[in-house]
Amino acid sequence: MTGLSVETLAAAAPAPITSAGDARLGLAVLAGIAVIVLLITRFRLHAFLALTIGSLALGFLAGAPADKTIASFTSGLGSTVAGVGVLIALGAVLGRLLADSGGADEIVDTILARARGRAMPWAMVLIASVIGLPLFFEVGIVLLIPVVLLVARRGGYSLMRIGIPALAGLSVMHGLIPPHPGPLVAVDALHADLGVTLALGVLVAVPTVVVAGPLFSRYAARWVDIPAPQEPPAQTPPAPAARRPRFGATVCTVLLPVALMLFKALADIVVADPADGVRRFADVAGSPLVALLAAVLVAMFTLGRAAGFGRERLSSTVEKSLAPIAGILLIVGAGGGFKQTLIDAGVGRMVLDLSRDWSVPALLLAWLIAVAIRLATGSATVATISASGLVAPLAAGLPTAQTALLVLAVGAGSLFFSHVNDAGFWLVKEYFGMSVGQTVKTWSVMETVISVVGLGFVLLLSLVL
Repeated sequence: MTGLSVETLAAAAPAPITSAGDARLGLAVLAGIAVIVLLITRFRLHAFLALTIGSLALGFLAGAPADKTIASFTSGLGSTVAGVGVLIALGAVLGRLLADSGGADEIVDTILARARGRAMPWAMVLIASVIGLPLFFEVGIVLLIPVVLLVARRGGYSLMRIGIPALAGLSVMHGLIPPHPGPLVAVDALHADLGVTLALGVLVAVPTVVVAGPLFSRYAARWVDIPAPQEPPAQTPPAPAARRPRFGATVCTVLLPVALMLFKALADIVVADPADGVRRFADVAGSPLVALLAAVLVAMFTLGRAAGFGRERLSSTVEKSLAPIAGILLIVGAGGGFKQTLIDAGVGRMVLDLSRDWSVPALLLAWLIAVAIRLATGSATVATISASGLVAPLAAGLPTAQTALLVLAVGAGSLFFSHVNDAGFWLVKEYFGMSVGQTVKTWSVMETVISVVGLGFVLLLSLVL
């Protein structure tokens, strides 16, 4: 760990709300996480309620006063929603415009028209990565699975040879690339630079999705050789508009927030003077709020108007995009409350001590914590939020690039081995018509490959940055 020493960080940290020793505090953390896991998996309680109850249980078992535990939870919830809530909402609007306007269909059809034979798995990765950038994972699956089944049936391809690359593209975007909720929360919790995280995330995501997508799909197709179901899934994406926006305009709109955030990151590196006009413009234009807001406003014309949407249709599309994310915002907010409770209880100091005593590299420790929570809860978002809170003290004093890599290590760990406690596991199983065993051999292993390979590239980058 570079920068400030562990002792300096511990001295600078605010006093914890409990005087519990490391042993009691460690048991309280394990018990709090166990409560969350039990409520989610056994009693099927909504993750928002589970995280809220788990946070209160953590404070109680750690011996913290009830009023201070509640204050920690509510402050963490508020700051998290304030930091990423608007960004999640803007991302949802952009994704809905992309889907309803037919822009997603235009990207799919254009790329598939130019792909044949061995190039098809690579085309599916490209489609999933571009479409998955602004869309939540579940929405991306709903849009892409009918395409996967259609391509597999018409071309006579193995379902896994086509499906795994598409799923890999979606999953990598979900775990590593902002503006998805998990990476955004990790960026906020660890105070990382969003532009640098995005740039390094792309560097990690590209080789990771190649390994976990087209390359792994060769083996997945041998392990599970099943034809595509003859009937499309019951859940289908919204009916496309009467006319579609153009391919170039659609891609440029989707990539606009990415370009603006990368522009800010580049300007911060090239222009040393913070008062320089170009630097100041880049800082504003490349801020997540402005970048996503600009993309939404542009999409209303390049996607909505191009598809023939009037004012009422545009207003309806925006309104419909916000309702489904209410649950996501509550989960993310409650996760932020749990994170703050962990920090205020003194868990951050405990993690710093463990990192020092065990000599565990910060990146590896972040990945391991995220893996443990992912296996227990089944939620990549919950794993990212909780792990970010636990390892937040490790980010203090780190260089900008190393902090961004810490975010990516948490994101990679949050994808490890999706199994029966993950809703995505059952979604993939039902859409592809597989058994539980077949889903484990394909989807679960693919997620593990993404997690391990992603960590590997994060560690490689840490050696040169």
